[in-house]
Formats: sequence, structure tokens, C-alpha cells
Amino acid sequence: MQVCVVYAAKSRESGENLKAIAQSFAKGLEMQGHNADVISAYDEARLTLYDYVVIGSEPVSFFSAAVPGILPKFLAQAGTVSGKRCTAFITGCLRKGKTLQNLMKTMEGEGMMLKLSEVIKKPEEALAIGKRLNVERNI
Repeated sequence: MQVCVVYAAKSRESGENLKAIAQSFAKGLEMQGHNADVISAYDEARLTLYDYVVIGSEPVSFFSAAVPGILPKFLAQAGTVSGKRCTAFITGCLRKGKTLQNLMKTMEGEGMMLKLSEVIKKPEEALAIGKRLNVERNI
């Protein structure tokens, strides 16, 4: 299956830990035999051809629960995402529950079907989740 891992950092220059987590998530999915691409929300991309989408984000600040404003813009311009099965994850922060809720609300607002949501702090956790995540179609 074609899987895309999108990560939305606070800014184009930040988010090295988030990028490492996204890459580990993709590696875990590849270990299952899937094709996985990693894309920054700051880059232009089309998600229409992907079977499953994983979206990771970090809050705009440690005390904030807001996700970066680039994410809604990215999803609005990413082609057909409505009806896509997806997973949401955030990196650790003070208000992780509210931040994860805001990320899920953004994704569901575009019509995405959320299957799993997680708080991931380390690339090792992302690798383990990627290795066991069921992205196959539910028939």
C-alpha cells in the first residue's frame, strides 16, 4: 500500500525531532512491506494517490495547544483527502491532550477518517507503532 507520513513543524527551520519521528514511523511501515513517503507540510504535495495518511504535528509553543497554521493550508491544497483513512500523532508538550484534539479536529474537518491517535516522544516509539499499525483496507 502507498502510505504518506506528513509532519507539520512550528516553522520550516524547526522540527528536527518531529522529522526524525516521522522518518521512523515510515521505516516501521516499510518493514511491513508498504511504500512510505515522508513529506513536510511546508512542501507542496498531493495526497490523492495515497491509501493511508499519517499526520504528525508539534504545538506552536510548549504551553500552547494550537497546531501550526501551515497544516490546514497544506491539507486544503493536497488534493482529495476526504474519506482517507489516517492516523494522527503529536510530540510531547504541556497540553498534549488538547493539542492532539486540535490536530484531529483539523483532519476530520477535511473529511479524513481517523483510525488512531498517539502522543509520540521518541523515534523508537514511532518505529514500534509503524511496525504494528494496520493500514490495510477494511473490506
